[in-house]
Amino acid sequence: SHVFSGPVPPILPVAGGSMGFLTPFAREEMLETILIALGLKEVTLDENEVEDNKDDPDDKNGLTISQRANNNMHVEASSFSGYSDREPLAFGNNNKICISMRMRFDCRIFGSDGTLRARYLVLNEVVIDRGSSPYLASLECFCDDVHLTTVQADGIIFATPTGSTAYSMAAGGSVVHPAVPAIMVTPICPHVLSFRSMVFPDHVVLRCYVPNDARSTACVHFDGKHRTELSRGDSVQIEMSPHPVPTINRVDHSADWLFSLKSNFNFNTRVRQKKISTTSVSD
Repeated sequence: SHVFSGPVPPILPVAGGSMGFLTPFAREEMLETILIALGLKEVTLDENEVEDNKDDPDDKNGLTISQRANNNMHVEASSFSGYSDREPLAFGNNNKICISMRMRFDCRIFGSDGTLRARYLVLNEVVIDRGSSPYLASLECFCDDVHLTTVQADGIIFATPTGSTAYSMAAGGSVVHPAVPAIMVTPICPHVLSFRSMVFPDHVVLRCYVPNDARSTACVHFDGKHRTELSRGDSVQIEMSPHPVPTINRVDHSADWLFSLKSNFNFNTRVRQKKISTTSVSD
C-alpha cells in the first residue's frame, strides 16, 4: 500500500507470517499461483488428463505450462520440486479469478497554521492516542466540517473495512466485510459509557484536531508506522483514497474473508447444542 501512491496493480497475497488473515496463499503455492494468475499455466480439470500427465515422461512434475509460457520464459525443473506430491491448487471461482478492491485512506497532517506537514496512504487504520502522556487524550472530531464529538479517551481509531479485523476489532469495533464502502470510528477506552463504535459512508471527510486547552499533545500512527506527535492546534484529515488496493482472491472475497474469520479467530465457535432426547423428557 505504501509503495504505490497512485493506481495499484493487482497484488497476490502470500502468507509469510504467523496469522495470514489477508494472505490466502501459502508460500509453497506461490510459484503455481503466479503462473495461473498470469495465464501461463492452464488448470487441468479432467481426471483422465491428470492421469495421462502423470505417465508422461515429458511432464515436469505435473505442471501444465501453456505455449505462451514456453515461448516467453524458461523454468528450471528443480523449481517444481514437490509439486506433484500435493493436491491440485484450488484457485478461482467458475474458472474466473476474483479480485477484492480494498479501500485505502488518504491521510494528511496539518499544522496549527494550516500548512501540510505530511501525507500518507493507509490500508488498515489511523490511530490517534495519548502517546506517553499520563492524561486522557483530548480531541475534537468533525465529519464533513460538522462537529461529531469530543474525544476524552486513550485514543480513537479510524479503520477501513480491511482494518476492521485488526486494532479496531480488538477495541470493540464492528467486523466489516471488505466490500462494504465504509469508515469505522472506534474509541479506545473512552471515559464515558455512551461513546460506541460508529460506521460512516466512505465519501465523508473526517477531521480530528488537538484543542488549545488540551492537557498534553497526542500521537498519530498510520498502519502502525510513521509515528508523529500532534501539538495543540495540529489536525489529521482522513478521507477515502481514489486508488484502492486490488488483491487476488483464492476463491472470492466472501469465501476468503469468512474462511479467515473462522480459521484465524475461531469466529462464533462453540460446542453445538444437543438435541433434546424425547425419552428423557417422557421419563
